[in-house]
Amino acid sequence: MTDGAGRDDREGKEAERRRRWRLALGGDDEDGLSERDLRMDRALNALYGTAPGGGSGRAGGSGRRGGLGASAPRVARWLGDIREFFPTPVVQVIQRDAFDRLNLKAMLLEPEFLATLEADVHLVADLISLRAAMPEKAKDTARQVVRKVVDELMAKLAHATTETIRGAVRRGRRTHRPRFADIDWPRTIQANLRHWQAEHRTIVPERLVGFANQARNKADLDQVILCVDQSGSMATSVVYASIFGAVMASLPVIETRLVCFDTAVVDLSEDLADPVEVLFGVQLGGGTDINAALAYCQGLVTRPAKTHLVLITDLFEGGNAPEMLQRAAALVAAGINLVVLLALSDDGRPSYDTSHAQALAALGCPVFACTPDQFPDLMAAALKRDDLADWAAGRDISLVRAGHADAP
Repeated sequence: MTDGAGRDDREGKEAERRRRWRLALGGDDEDGLSERDLRMDRALNALYGTAPGGGSGRAGGSGRRGGLGASAPRVARWLGDIREFFPTPVVQVIQRDAFDRLNLKAMLLEPEFLATLEADVHLVADLISLRAAMPEKAKDTARQVVRKVVDELMAKLAHATTETIRGAVRRGRRTHRPRFADIDWPRTIQANLRHWQAEHRTIVPERLVGFANQARNKADLDQVILCVDQSGSMATSVVYASIFGAVMASLPVIETRLVCFDTAVVDLSEDLADPVEVLFGVQLGGGTDINAALAYCQGLVTRPAKTHLVLITDLFEGGNAPEMLQRAAALVAAGINLVVLLALSDDGRPSYDTSHAQALAALGCPVFACTPDQFPDLMAAALKRDDLADWAAGRDISLVRAGHADAP
């Protein structure tokens, strides 16, 4: 490379570096920005604005608000711009910032606006919490948005959940003449790799491997109770728990119930065939009475040694805390497998009541946060009565320990 070419390359890299910093920090200087860059800058500036005195508010701090106004068409055009410029995960972050900074939650009541949004779990939680305030014309659109997200999550999570849990429960005899629903696909594929058909890019299985059809009475089934806190802080956990509940309820090898609570308790088990209906039956917000919820679940238990109670809550108890802990101790003493999830979400480190978490850990309950991707393996380990402390340690998941305030 000649000195001139090298100098041009360095200058080009420096210009690109300045361009990126300008778009990240904002400002008035338009030198070096293309028309597309200027459109991107205007889209970001509409939300993050510029700080008083001319500085940018984009990198943090309290910038003045942008100029989206309250017009649904204007916001819709802005959303179209950010979808053009950024990948979906970034679009979802920008949408959440817009809801907080520009009070766009009021816009969720407009069907025209709803139809333009990039839907995700957080948006579903917002829609569920706002549905009572929605005009009728927006409710159908909201239901369509929720259905879209639920269908996408079901497609992502259902297969792994089904295979993992079925394998954990039916870990005994296998058969080479399984029913279709009982085929163990990973083992079947492995056993038939030599039958790969290159021209069709598929395997033609000559030998099926599956789980033996073990006729079971309902009294023989493991019972899973998902007991979910529906206070506002647990919104995304409610969405994921409803979807997992629907998947597990479709499996004949276990009995699944879904119980949601705030200061009241509602049993949504009968609606699990349709997780969208479950979500529209949830009342996000309000207080928290964990003791009342545990009392209700205690009444559902008929086979303590075969019952797995998954309590999903941040443990901020608004009811009778001492009685809640006593009830949890009674459940554990009865042989019920009590697992406490401080969150079932992608959001990372949850906020929770450390004293209650430590007290439950002292009873021998595993207490930690869990992501949706980890949940199928967690349920498989729970159904096998594996040591969940070892299970969590093998996945770098931090458990709350008795007497320690370490957060997951």
